[in-house]
Amino acid sequence: MSQTAYQPSMLEVTDTAPTLGPLTGRPRRHPLSRDAWVDHLPGWVHGSDQVLDVLLREVPWRAERRTMYDTEVDVPRLLCWYGAGRPLPHPVLTAARTALTRHYADELGEPFVTAGMCLYRDGRDSVAWHGDTQGRSAHTDTMVAIVSFGSPRQLLLRPRGGGTSLRFPLGHGDLVVMGGSCQRTWEHAIPKTARPVGPRVSVQFRPAGVA
Repeated sequence: MSQTAYQPSMLEVTDTAPTLGPLTGRPRRHPLSRDAWVDHLPGWVHGSDQVLDVLLREVPWRAERRTMYDTEVDVPRLLCWYGAGRPLPHPVLTAARTALTRHYADELGEPFVTAGMCLYRDGRDSVAWHGDTQGRSAHTDTMVAIVSFGSPRQLLLRPRGGGTSLRFPLGHGDLVVMGGSCQRTWEHAIPKTARPVGPRVSVQFRPAGVA
């Protein structure tokens, strides 16, 4: 698997095991239109570069292809899906899922149970504008919590149908949570970049029936 050399964060140099910071009162909420919102907490996972190293080595990444304009093309990122009950590849991810379930219990009303993972190998990997609207999120308010590891990439959000974009740089243990009607009424994307960047892994925690 060809990857650009990764440059760790200077704040990530540590010999201690990765840990989570507190959530109570920490994420900054950004209210959006139509009852959507986004919470953002930079640097939630301390020692995140150690987690990245494990994810790059031990996750069974797979390449996928999709049909576009009657032609099969490579999906520009690698993927792995951890369904409910499947052990996660690093204990800090299990702890993160538990902490997120506890923190958002009053608003979400159910646990985060699955973990989808994407590996953006370099600036050529990306994901186009979309909402996670397969399953219940097509008609019901829900949450998708994303924890990022590795070189920061820009997460863009815009109202569905077009409009002014918001921008969140995500990497090095950053957390973003998209909630309310966000998946139905807003779209998000990770655009390509010509800048030299190393790998980034996105871990997306979702409730059951949301994909």
